[in-house]
Amino acid sequence: MSLLEKAMARVSARVDRALDRFLLREGIAPSVIHKAMRYSVFAGGKRLRPFLCVGAAELCGGRAERVIPTACALEVLHTYSLVHDDLPSMDDDDLRRGRPTSHKVFGEGMAILAGDALLTFAFELMARNARVKGVKPAWALAAVETVAREAGTLGMVGGQAADLEAEDAEFDARAREGMLHFIHSRKTGALIRASLRAGALLSGASAKKVKALDAYGEKIGMAFQIADDILDIIGDKALLGKRGSDRDNGKLTFPAVYGLEESQDRAREAVAGAKKALRLFGRRARQFEELADFIIERRK
Repeated sequence: MSLLEKAMARVSARVDRALDRFLLREGIAPSVIHKAMRYSVFAGGKRLRPFLCVGAAELCGGRAERVIPTACALEVLHTYSLVHDDLPSMDDDDLRRGRPTSHKVFGEGMAILAGDALLTFAFELMARNARVKGVKPAWALAAVETVAREAGTLGMVGGQAADLEAEDAEFDARAREGMLHFIHSRKTGALIRASLRAGALLSGASAKKVKALDAYGEKIGMAFQIADDILDIIGDKALLGKRGSDRDNGKLTFPAVYGLEESQDRAREAVAGAKKALRLFGRRARQFEELADFIIERRK
């Protein structure tokens, strides 16, 4: 295991412990909704967004313990998006991370409610960050604003809406390319950018540092989505924990628009751009540089 993977594992374990404390137990009524929430939150995953939040905070002179509520909120928010993405009316997936998706276990109505509850709970957690010693309320408010914006119609939800509109739609070459970038800069990239910005804002970072991390997030978000699209075609479905593919569902993907080889080239270009955005931080950003490489080298 590399130093980066060890660092990610440490943050993941810390976030999981905090999430276990924060999330209500299934013994609390209504039991089934709390069980459904915990089922999806603890279904596995890289905890990438909490890692970005914690890493950005530390890079800007903050401390990990001061941003843990928001780091957890970002994972909860990401989980809500996956629960809703998997619904029959959306991507219609039966498996997520090798386990039956929420609606397959709890029914479609309860899965919708579990997603709604997770979304709501995420902002409760972020509000708690305003009471953490060493965090100014104004910093916490700025973090809430940026996450709300990037999770809404100008970010993640907007990207999902455009993704639904684009399914099997007819576009000319230029329009297809523009729609592809529009969808994924929002559907995937928005919450990645929000994670970095939130960690920086909660640490009182300068506007210059926030801007640099935003540029980094834009590039790794694109690299992450391209890698996902490539894995969807050539990856091991057992490792990915899913059946089927976006290609089978008529999704607009990077390989569908550019082909595999050019998509791989674009992923590498995005990684190079991400590293360039980190120059402001010098050697302290080495871990984020390694993360950019890891994103396109991963197998799941």
